[in-house]
Amino acid sequence: MLRHSVLALSCLLTLVSAASLQLPFKLDRPVHTTDSWRWEDCGNPETDVIKINDIQVTPDPPQPGKELSVTVNGLARQTITDGAYADVVVKLGLIKLLSKRFDLCTEARNANASIQCPIKDGEHQVTHVVELPKEIPRAKFKVHVDGFTNDDDDMFCVDLLVDFMKIPHLW
Repeated sequence: MLRHSVLALSCLLTLVSAASLQLPFKLDRPVHTTDSWRWEDCGNPETDVIKINDIQVTPDPPQPGKELSVTVNGLARQTITDGAYADVVVKLGLIKLLSKRFDLCTEARNANASIQCPIKDGEHQVTHVVELPKEIPRAKFKVHVDGFTNDDDDMFCVDLLVDFMKIPHLW
């Protein structure tokens, strides 16, 4: 179940986001942070095909056993066609839980996502809802997603940290 939730989030990010070029210095990039989750665009904002402008989740922070609505705003600098893919790595501390390549267009079709390939260039907003399993362990998860076009060009890169160790206040 966790794999499906992470897959849904990473595929959504992949379809409307920004690539795997790691630079030795920090550039001006959007970062969202709360006590229990954060995201960072780890790609190259000058050359990535997709640029992530914003990621919002509801509820914020995410809660095991609840629906999670993810909204991603981004700019596609060129049309994304069949064959685009993402390499996803999910870690719990230093332990790698998942390392898998996903065909983004196939995943979008299978999830009946609101955006489908080919994705035309321009601004896009996508919202997708997933059910988080209540069995998610109380732990900090790191998710790294590198996206590539069908020509293997850098498409986007995003790092996520989700901390399920903290219990949200109920008042």
